[in-house]
Amino acid sequence: MNIIFYHPTFDAKLWIDGITKRLPQANMRVWQAGDDQPADYALVWRPPHDMLASRTALKGIFALGAGVDAILAQEQHQPGTLPAGVPLLRLEDTGMSLQMQEYALAAVLRYFRRMDEYQLFQQQKQWHALVPHSRSDFTLGVLGAGVLGSSVAEALAGMQFTVRTWSRSAKSQAGVQSFYGDDQLAAFSTGCKVLINLLPNTPHTAGILNHQLFTNMQHNAYLINLGRGGHLAEGDLLRALDSGQIAAATLDVFTEEPLPAMHPFWSHPRVSITPHVGADTLPQEAMDSIVSNIVAIEEGREPAGQVDLIRGY
Repeated sequence: MNIIFYHPTFDAKLWIDGITKRLPQANMRVWQAGDDQPADYALVWRPPHDMLASRTALKGIFALGAGVDAILAQEQHQPGTLPAGVPLLRLEDTGMSLQMQEYALAAVLRYFRRMDEYQLFQQQKQWHALVPHSRSDFTLGVLGAGVLGSSVAEALAGMQFTVRTWSRSAKSQAGVQSFYGDDQLAAFSTGCKVLINLLPNTPHTAGILNHQLFTNMQHNAYLINLGRGGHLAEGDLLRALDSGQIAAATLDVFTEEPLPAMHPFWSHPRVSITPHVGADTLPQEAMDSIVSNIVAIEEGREPAGQVDLIRGY
């Protein structure tokens, strides 16, 4: 069994050692330009066009991240980057759910307990107690109810918040109200105090965090974007912040990363920024998942996390 590996920043030795320890029969190598030797599987992130274009004999391509939008964007830009007929598989969890729960809970509780406002008071040397928020009018909306979104919704519901999700199709989750489809997006967002975005990045979801959605929410609402930068209409958010419709925003993802030094988000007093750290790929957990899928394919079973290239996730 031959496996090729490409990631612009990951420690290749760590991955080669880890995969071959789990699959002793595997021959794993780092792909280099000009390498056209046989391969059964590919582990990649933002693969060069030449790496996969002619490899129609591959049994599977594994994306080394939570989303596959970067790979699909390359395919749109350079058709043939993904060889026809080869399944593309995403990492479904591999420790990312817990990380997203931690981030979302930290951001929600910061707003619920008004710590962001107390931080501003500290900078102004003001000693001033605020009236606490009430759970009864602090409805949390989670955009996306896949593995990560449903995990975050479950954690928030466990904190006794009122939680709702919005997704492509109806979901059933204890303690969480499900909205689905374009027709229910307005109803989902109406009355939300906090909106947490964990949608996949597809043409259908591009720009979904926009003026209309913000207008539906409660006045002085909060936005937490953990999906992708392309989900957010940045100008709409800045105007909503200036008008008070959105009280504050926590942003982990951006259209351009790293965020340019002159971008207005850096200096906006009601915007909190983190450098795309919501959930990292955990190598050991990811390798367990990938090897499990390789074994499934070798045994003729259906692997988990196969991407629908039309839907984009």
